[in-house]
Amino acid sequence: MEENQNIEWKENWRDEYLKWVCGFANAQGGKIYIGAKDDGTIIGIKDGKRLLEDIPNKIQNKLGIVADVNLLKQNDLEYIEIVVNPWAFPVSYDGEYHYRSGSTKQRLRGNVLTNFLISKTGLKWDAAVVTDISVSDLDKESFDIFRREALRNGRMTREDLDIPDEELLAKLELLSDGKIKRAGILCFYRNPEKVIGGCYVKIGKFEGSELLYQDEIHGSLLIIADRVIDLIYLKYLKAAVSYYKETRVETYPFAREAVREAVFNALIHCNWADNVPVQIRIEDDVMYVSNSSMLPFGWTAETLLETHVSKPYNPDIARVFYRAGFIESWGRGIQKICDACKKLGAKLPEYIVHGEDIMVKFTAFKSEKVTEKVTEKVTEKVTEKLDDAEKKILDIISQTSDVTYVELCGELNVSRKTVAQKIKQLKEKKLIIRIGSARKGYWKKADG
Repeated sequence: MEENQNIEWKENWRDEYLKWVCGFANAQGGKIYIGAKDDGTIIGIKDGKRLLEDIPNKIQNKLGIVADVNLLKQNDLEYIEIVVNPWAFPVSYDGEYHYRSGSTKQRLRGNVLTNFLISKTGLKWDAAVVTDISVSDLDKESFDIFRREALRNGRMTREDLDIPDEELLAKLELLSDGKIKRAGILCFYRNPEKVIGGCYVKIGKFEGSELLYQDEIHGSLLIIADRVIDLIYLKYLKAAVSYYKETRVETYPFAREAVREAVFNALIHCNWADNVPVQIRIEDDVMYVSNSSMLPFGWTAETLLETHVSKPYNPDIARVFYRAGFIESWGRGIQKICDACKKLGAKLPEYIVHGEDIMVKFTAFKSEKVTEKVTEKVTEKVTEKLDDAEKKILDIISQTSDVTYVELCGELNVSRKTVAQKIKQLKEKKLIIRIGSARKGYWKKADG
């Protein structure tokens, strides 16, 4: 029998093998055989009876646990079997924590160790309380977003929601002994970065290695969730445009429902203690959504694409997002992502795990519905119905997206009232849209 996740073969006993016992105890348990080669061939030991007494004592004294140690025989050769059960609490060896993964032993450090200790003790990072922020310090808009979405998605009734904010927090299990949990601060505090640095989302548009432009979305996680997807699809992506009879059809390169689910998953599973924002990298052909986090012990990237139970890194934050209707329960989020990609006709997403970073990669769908000739004919028909002022404004916006009303007045030599009227007509004809605020935004032609 070869070595595997639950079996280890050793030719002779060394006290350093207590680390392997520690690793098995912290994982799924296993057996260590002393007196055998790596392929399981028994070669025997000379001091079996002494080891039968020494090893159990060393395990108990060094690790604080009990393991079954048996003296076995094969072809008159004695060998030792050490049976290690999985333990519910963390087991350490001289202050070090070891873990059996596959056929190797790993020493746990940093965030991996933190995640392991959390999983063993049952305590979660987002359940710790914050003592210097009260309910009166929380953000009205964040509560408004939650109440609106929870009611709209049918996750809570109006009677459930028409209660004071403090009662709502209690109903969402975000209070502990009258103090607000970290999850409550991240979801309902206007500036959670005062408590947890890096709690925001960064979006960048790239062409190869060159960053073309970027945005940062700050605010509570509910504010971020309410705004991030619209920003991605209005500013960062171009839709292929076609027409079915008189109906305009827009096909984006990435399935909106899939991207939405991936971004929301990143928000609720992020290890915000790392002070690293959720990052969204967008290129013409690919989109990457990444967040600092760790997979549950024993999971791999392949596990994510299989049917699996729901194990949120931040369960209290996940509960808020579920009640708001932003996510599903029962671990169906990734299945929804895959289904949305299939519906669009795009490739399935790829999950990439780099130590303490989890990334989902979307490959752009290349629409075959649209040709340049179709788009040109449609544009010609629409622009034929515009007057000279409207055509000139459209032309200016296509070249200078951040043009101001004052500059348009100067270019057209007309009053501000006339410019405002022409802008309104172009918006009503769905030829231009405004991205962002009146002071800091920009114009965009609606055909991409």
